[in-house]
Amino acid sequence: MNEPKKPVGLNEDICVHIFAASAAMVGVCITVIGIFQVVTTLRKEGTIGDDLLAINAIFYLITTLLSYWALRTQQLSRNHLLEQIIDGLFLFALTCTTFIAGFITWALTFTA
Repeated sequence: MNEPKKPVGLNEDICVHIFAASAAMVGVCITVIGIFQVVTTLRKEGTIGDDLLAINAIFYLITTLLSYWALRTQQLSRNHLLEQIIDGLFLFALTCTTFIAGFITWALTFTA
């Protein structure tokens, strides 16, 4: 009657997708920082947009590293906690990316 509970399997697919997406977003942030630096240099005025993007890139890097750690860890309990942390941090970083994109767009529009 009472069957032993099987350990809940890890959703490695999620970690792999977050790992790949976060790594790509670090590259996107760095590229946009470079472009943003060129634009602000030509206009001879700056905003904190590039600083915000650098902080956002750090969030993505942390998410990437944690995803890698979750993929490499064998302990199920630690991995489930890591997956929840990674999901939350990735969604937070995506939200920040959206707000920063809006900030940069409006900052460049209103200073023109």
